[in-house]
This record gives sequence, structure tokens and C-alpha cells, in this order.
Amino acid sequence: MTFTLGYGTNGFGNHTLDDALAVIAELGYGGVALTLDHNHLDPYDDDLPKEVDRVAARLSSLGLNRVVVETGARYLLDPWRKHQPTLLSDDPGLRIDFLGRAMKVAADLGADCVSFWSGVSTVDDEVAWRRLRDGVAEVLDHATVRLAMEPEPGHLVEHLADVLRLREELGNPELLGVTLDVGHCVAVEPVDAAACIRQAGDLLWNVQLDDMMPKVHEHLEFGTGRLDLRATLAALAETGYTGLAAVELPRHSHAAPEVARRSIEALRAAMPVQTWLEKAETRIRETPSAIAGLFPAVGREVGRSALRPDTDPHGLVEGTVDDQARSRLLTVLAAQLDAPALASEVGELYRYGDDAERRGVLRGLNRLVTDGTLEQPVVEAGQQLVADALRANDIRLVAAAMGAFAARHLDQHAWRHGVLKCVFVGVPLAAVASIEVRKDGELLRMLADFAAERGAAGRDVPADALELLKEG
Repeated sequence: MTFTLGYGTNGFGNHTLDDALAVIAELGYGGVALTLDHNHLDPYDDDLPKEVDRVAARLSSLGLNRVVVETGARYLLDPWRKHQPTLLSDDPGLRIDFLGRAMKVAADLGADCVSFWSGVSTVDDEVAWRRLRDGVAEVLDHATVRLAMEPEPGHLVEHLADVLRLREELGNPELLGVTLDVGHCVAVEPVDAAACIRQAGDLLWNVQLDDMMPKVHEHLEFGTGRLDLRATLAALAETGYTGLAAVELPRHSHAAPEVARRSIEALRAAMPVQTWLEKAETRIRETPSAIAGLFPAVGREVGRSALRPDTDPHGLVEGTVDDQARSRLLTVLAAQLDAPALASEVGELYRYGDDAERRGVLRGLNRLVTDGTLEQPVVEAGQQLVADALRANDIRLVAAAMGAFAARHLDQHAWRHGVLKCVFVGVPLAAVASIEVRKDGELLRMLADFAAERGAAGRDVPADALELLKEG
């Protein structure tokens, strides 16, 4: 199993935090989704640092090794108004301060991320969206940990597509990802939970598990709604999700121990059989050199279709199923080797691979750099591979080359020419990571010259390049 099963402490509202953690651990869960609240690690406690240290020790002693900090407490900020203020309020300052406190707690606990939502809009949608965008940008300006936004029924950000839109408008910040409540998928999404998981892809940093009925926002125990639990867990495994998947039943505190027991029994019964990819990952953990034989077989075993065929039919922006699988194998390999050995192996996989395998290496580097900091030997090897890919005319190879690794580790001169190569060969600029952050006057000048040359020759200029010039 690639992910860790957990339980949300908001489902133990009648227990002390210590007792809730003990029950959750004894039932066999491996992590917790910890909602900061008056009774459960109050972020406004005068002795908060000391209390955080104590909770961290408690989690460690119980073997609860995965943690997500949740911020959905009902009356924490205002005793009269549930969930108020939000990022959409006239004055969102208290909410922004709270999210800052949550990030500090998350950092001290070693949590995967801080999960948050937009809030319900009471103003014009355009005004609300501007407030949301500004508020999230302000939080990100001071972010020290990953932030995972949850689409919530009835909120301004109600659908997964809304989170992805917001992230794109903010320039695809590395510290902003997705929390997905699979019950919400049943209630309001146009596709099922498994499809939403695949759409979120590598941006999925936190998962909440519960059942629901269509068009009804009520958290239910598994088997009492319309969620296909087996297919949902299979999708988490297939996409290589490695984070926390925690049961989210906030209105079941009156029977928390028995509900938590029934939940883990249902989850264990629905767990998928180990896939080819999971077996391949196990082999690489045991024998890292096995990746040389496994890498070429990926497409045949898992398929080659685009991850988001409706919006990205050629896999230029989000990649393909085999790209994602090879990225997973590279992530496992990176955990087994020191930096010089990893740099050598990455170079060999690229040098002797076909175009699909080379894309897998490049997208694997993108995933590695998103997950953490790469050591210098790997950075230098990756820079050479990106430079090689940008000399090619395979548009999927060029697209893969301009991901998160290039955004982090190419110098500005090389990065600008990579962007221009994308425009020249027809790679959408959505494939270029952090373009809103790294664009500068010289890039805009280069694009303007390119557009003028194309116009003089009577040839079209890509619309996204014109839009970038328009934005300035």
C-alpha cells in the first residue's frame, strides 16, 4: 500500500486529544488528520510551543507517523459565527493569521501539509474570487509548509476544477496543492472519486475518506452512500499517492470508537490487490538496479494514455499514465541511493531510453524537485538532461523538460530559451512551471520579437504567448 490510513480528530470531539490519538492508534490507523480546536491543540494557547512538542512526542510514541493539520474548526475564530471569518470576508485578517499559526504547528509536527478551504461567498462572485486570490497569495507569501486547498460543497471553491484554476492564476505555486474529500466527489463533482484522484495527480497532498449521496453534503459511514470505495482506493494506489488518507466523519463523535473500528474494517476489506507498479516499486526497494529492466516495461504494463484526455489529450501539460508511473519508480529509486549514484542512474536511464523513457526521467526529476531539495550531483545531471531534451523536436519531451526541475534549476538565460522553444514547437505555456514567477522583461522582449517575425511572415502566433505579452 502506497498511502497511510488515518482518522480525523474532528470525529473524536468528545474525547481529549490524548485519548483520541490512543484509540486511533490502537485500532491500527497509521496517521491522523488533526483539526486545531479549543479542545484539540488550541493554536491560541499561551503554551502552544510546549504543547506542540508534547503532541509530537505522543504521536511518535503511538506510531502515528503521518499527520495533516486541518483548519475546519467551527467556532474557533468567532464564538457566534461558524467558520467565520473566511478568506472571503470583508476583513480576512483573523483567518490569515490562523492559517499562519497552523503552518507553524504543521512545521513543528512534521506534518504533510495544512488543509484549508475558501469559505461561503456572500458577495458578488467576482469580488469573492479576487478576495480569495489575494488572501491565498498573502498566505503563500509566508508559507513554510505545503498548503492543500479543499473543494467544499456550497463554498466558492466547490469543485476540483476551481482549485486548479486558482492555482494556475497564482502562477502554479509549488506550495499549493489539493485536499480531496472523496465524499464530496459523490455529492457535487461531475465525475466519480477515482476520476478526481487521477485528475488531481501529483497535486493531491491530502485525502479525506467518507461516503455520501449525490447532491447531499452529509458525511456518511462507508457503505451507506454511493461511493465506490474499492475503486477509490485502487485509484490512490494506481496514481502513487503516498500521503495520508484519513476518515472524515465530524458528526460521529457520539460513537467515535465504534465508528472508527467499522471504518478501518471497511477500508481493509476494500484495499486493492498489489498492482504491477507496486510490485515494481518493491523490487526497486530491494534491488535498485532492477529499475533498468523495469523502466522500459512501464508503458506495456500500465498504458500510455494522457492523464487528462479531455483537457490535455497529448499529455503535454500533465503527462501520461506511463510518465506518472516512471516518475513513481524514480521517486522510489531516489530513496535508495546516495546523490552520486542517483545522478549516474538517472543519466543511464535517459541515455539508453526511448523518448517515452526519457520523458519519464524528466517528469521524475520534476516530481523529485517538487517533493524536496535535490543534491548537487543530481541537479547537475538533470541540467544536462534538460538541455539535451530542449535540443529535440519531440514536443512531449520538450514539455516534460520545462517542468518544476527547470523552473528551479535552470539559469534565467537557459530558462528563457526553453520557454521560446515551447512557443516555437507548439508546447502550451501551461506546461512551463512557474512561468508567472520567472517571466521577466527580456523574455517578453524575445516573445515580442518572435510574434513580430511570425506576423510579418503571415503565420499565426500561439494564443497563450499573446496572452502572456498582453499581461506584461
